[in-house]
Amino acid sequence: MFRDAMGKFATGITIVSAEYKDQIHGMTVNAFMSVSLDPKLIAVSIDEKASMYRELQEINGFGVSVLSDNQQDVSMVYAKQKEKDREILFERLNGVPVVQGSLVKLACEIHETAKAGDHMIFIAEVKDVQLNDGEPIVYYGGKYRNLEQT
Repeated sequence: MFRDAMGKFATGITIVSAEYKDQIHGMTVNAFMSVSLDPKLIAVSIDEKASMYRELQEINGFGVSVLSDNQQDVSMVYAKQKEKDREILFERLNGVPVVQGSLVKLACEIHETAKAGDHMIFIAEVKDVQLNDGEPIVYYGGKYRNLEQT
């Protein structure tokens, strides 16, 4: 019931990405939030069963890509909901990988961590930001959705 209750909170979809042992790794994350404007801090919450949980504890920086409404397939690949059927393109922002074509790209440096139940909250300072035009993809009630403009 708790999972269903939390599913009633509509969220944007992000890909958290990092280079680890010379390979780009990523995962879909909707537990993302801004924390502070000064300094610029964000937080992501990662399940202890996820491979990124260990990887982020061994590196200093990561990227966050806020996905657009035409990137549902990217989210599904990194959420392990579908097999990768095409190459997902990344670019570098301040040295960290971010998904090409995303609405927002953030280059982040880990500031601190906090263990919270079966998750680790990574609080990171945003070192660089890149914005693009477009509409977001939203996750609500266990489904991907698009916003309708009025």
